[in-house]
Amino acid sequence: MSISAKDISALRQSTGAGMMDCKKALEESGGDVEAAKQWLREKGLSAAAKRDDRESAQGVVALLIKDNVGGVIKLKSETDFVASSDQFKAEANALVELVVAKGAEAVSEHTATIDDLKIVLKENISIGDVVRFEAAAGNVLDSYVHIQGGRGVNAVLIEMSGATAELAHDVAVHIGFARPKYLSRDDIPEDVVTAEKATLETISRNEGKPEAALPKIIAGRIEGFFKDVALLDQPYAKDDKVSITQLIGSAKIVRFAQVEIG
Repeated sequence: MSISAKDISALRQSTGAGMMDCKKALEESGGDVEAAKQWLREKGLSAAAKRDDRESAQGVVALLIKDNVGGVIKLKSETDFVASSDQFKAEANALVELVVAKGAEAVSEHTATIDDLKIVLKENISIGDVVRFEAAAGNVLDSYVHIQGGRGVNAVLIEMSGATAELAHDVAVHIGFARPKYLSRDDIPEDVVTAEKATLETISRNEGKPEAALPKIIAGRIEGFFKDVALLDQPYAKDDKVSITQLIGSAKIVRFAQVEIG
C-alpha cells in the first residue's frame, strides 16, 4: 500500500523516531498508526523507548477517597518541572480515579497514554506505587496529602475502626511527618530486630560501655528503635508526651499506607 508523507510526518511527530524508520513502521503495519507506534517501540526506535533507562526520581502523588474506597498513585518523572505541569497532574488524577473505580490493575488501561506523555513531555514517565483500600463497613477512611510546588509529594491513606474522621485525619497527618514503617512492633520482622540489636551492641561497645551494663543499654536503645519505626509506639507529632496508642484510645488502626516522591 502507499504510505503518504503526511502519515509519516504525523507518526514522526508523535514518536520522535526518524523519518525512514516511521516509513518502515507504517509499511510493516499496513498503515495502522497504533501498530506502527508499537513496532517502533519494540525496535527501540521510538524516542520514548530511549528514555526508559533514565531515572525518574521526581513526580506527583495523587490521592482520592470516594464511597469509602481510597486510592493513591505515584506518577514518576525525571524533573519537578514536568511533574508540576497541568497535563502531568491531570494524568495522575485520572489514574487514581481509575484505581478507586476499578482496582489497582486498571492502571494498565493507560499504558498508551503514558507512552504518549513520554513523547510530549520528553521525559521518562512511569507509574510507581499504587495503593487501594476498600474500608470495611463502619470503618473510617481518611487521608493527608502534603502539597509542595502545587503538587502532591507525600500522601497517606488510613483505615480505622471505632474512630472519628477527625481522629483518623490527625493520625494520617502524623504519619505524613513521622514516616513509620510498621503499624506495631509485632509487625517488625524478627531478622530486622535481631540486626538492629547487633548494631546497637556494636555501637555501645565502641562507646566503651561496661560489659555488665550492655543488656540494659541495648534494651533501652531498642525501645528507641521501636518508637522510630512502629506507628503505635511513636510519640504523637503534635504532643510528644502522648503516644499514638494513647491518642487513639479504644479505636484501632486497621492499616495505613504512605507514598512519597523521592
